[in-house]
Amino acid sequence: MGQANATAWKGFVFLGFSSFGELQFLLFALFLLLYLATLTANVFIIVVIRLDSHLHTPMYLFLSFLSFSETCYTLGIIPRMLSSLVMGDQAISYVGCATQMFFSASWACTDCFLLAVMGFDRYVAICVPLHYASRMSPAFCSQLVGTSFLSGYLFGLGMTLVIFRLPFCGSHEIQHFFCDTPPVLSLACGDTGPSELGILILSLLVLLVSFSLITVSYAHILTAILRISSAEGRKKAFSTCVSHLTVVVVHYGCASFMYLRPKASYSLERDQLIAVTYTVVTPLLNPIVYSLRNRAVQTALRSAFRGRLLRGG
Repeated sequence: MGQANATAWKGFVFLGFSSFGELQFLLFALFLLLYLATLTANVFIIVVIRLDSHLHTPMYLFLSFLSFSETCYTLGIIPRMLSSLVMGDQAISYVGCATQMFFSASWACTDCFLLAVMGFDRYVAICVPLHYASRMSPAFCSQLVGTSFLSGYLFGLGMTLVIFRLPFCGSHEIQHFFCDTPPVLSLACGDTGPSELGILILSLLVLLVSFSLITVSYAHILTAILRISSAEGRKKAFSTCVSHLTVVVVHYGCASFMYLRPKASYSLERDQLIAVTYTVVTPLLNPIVYSLRNRAVQTALRSAFRGRLLRGG
């Protein structure tokens, strides 16, 4: 598509996997399997937590909403990516691109805030266990979840407005497989400095504020664990945090690399690899990590399978 036609068309074209040629069908099969596994695992986690009364605690409430957020995040990106791989439909409208950016950014920000809430939950459970039930009341937990989602939507809206207030008068070819902020921002013409600064500030607010809350929570948790006299007690207390810490490291590592750097350092191949990690792999990692590391979830899963087998018999 020529530059003049692209400009008049008011849309964009994804070039993310166009260089892979015949390997696109292999990528389609791989990503489809990962996507189906992600949907199945996250939906199963949500259903099990809802049905098993032993998991009706704040920690598992937050985990179910994290799975819900991750599921919504993948729904806004991966089906469109799979369609592009198998159908060759790489075009997306201007409004469609802005909509995809809004929802993907909103869910990504929501994940950050939910992870911070889960860190706070672990702090209360380990550092002030006698007051856990009163502090983490159902009403307060609902407020934390609601605030996380509302904040995610507001930051997602802010990032989208900062990007799409700019003119796009040059190439409309996005060197990516979805409308993420860095590759779309790189297409803008004119003075993009203020918008780059705006995206950086919003990203810093989301990542640093939420990560700072997690860091403070775990600083108190570590202090409390070190005060436990028995090695077995320290191991048991720390084991309740391992799953959350694993997800935090992967999530914030990828997000920081993608959004806390200048536009000049963008790289197609490297950025796509990181993007595939946090759009395809990370949403699958959450239920796997929590299932493998958490005895309560394992017990609930086994009970669910046994119940299904009995009904089937």
